[in-house]
Amino acid sequence: MNEIDEEIKILEEQIKKTPSDDTLHYKLGNLHRKTGNWKAAIKCYLTASELNPASPAAEACKSIMDILEFYNKDLYNP
Repeated sequence: MNEIDEEIKILEEQIKKTPSDDTLHYKLGNLHRKTGNWKAAIKCYLTASELNPASPAAEACKSIMDILEFYNKDLYNP
């Protein structure tokens, strides 16, 4: 198990204890983004944004969506 996987497990345990902490969800989203798990990252960012609309997670989620939208266009990525 690598360092990021260990950090993910730790954050998941912390979230179980304090699920309303938007910062934990945001940090977990960042770790998932680093591993390329876009779906999990988006889910974490959306949760963080719902808990705290002022969270930087909303902008992070938008950035991922912009990236995915770009990469899914056949004209740009033959």
